[in-house]
Amino acid sequence: MSHKIINLVEANCKKPELSEFEIGDTVNVHCRILEGEKERIQIFNGTVIARSGSGTREMFTVRRMVSGEGVERKFAIQSPRIAKIETVRSAVVHRAKLYFLRDRVGKAVRLKERPMRKKVVDTTAETAVKTKRRGSKNKKKPTDSAE
Repeated sequence: MSHKIINLVEANCKKPELSEFEIGDTVNVHCRILEGEKERIQIFNGTVIARSGSGTREMFTVRRMVSGEGVERKFAIQSPRIAKIETVRSAVVHRAKLYFLRDRVGKAVRLKERPMRKKVVDTTAETAVKTKRRGSKNKKKPTDSAE
């Protein structure tokens, strides 16, 4: 019962537009910084090494190298301090947490890049017929050697 109530309260607080990013992606996080009366945007770019939580409590960790030192920063996805999140490049990873990158130095930190995929949805019947799988291409054709 209380879980349903929490979900109802969180639904009002969620940001309507969220960018899609995954573990291993290189992102630019645009943070709002208050300096006295002024507000400015500061960009923190790095690799997403972890995501945790759900709903309004969802967090993600971004790691980058600054003058030879590793710097990690945790952000709340629903925070009003985050102006936007841009995905610069995507990487192929097979783990939920990339904490092993903390021990790596130099070129060993690089991740294999994933080609950017386009999301195209076509619901016409004509394309469904064209993309229907037609058996294996390596099928042996029957020969008339029995004659």
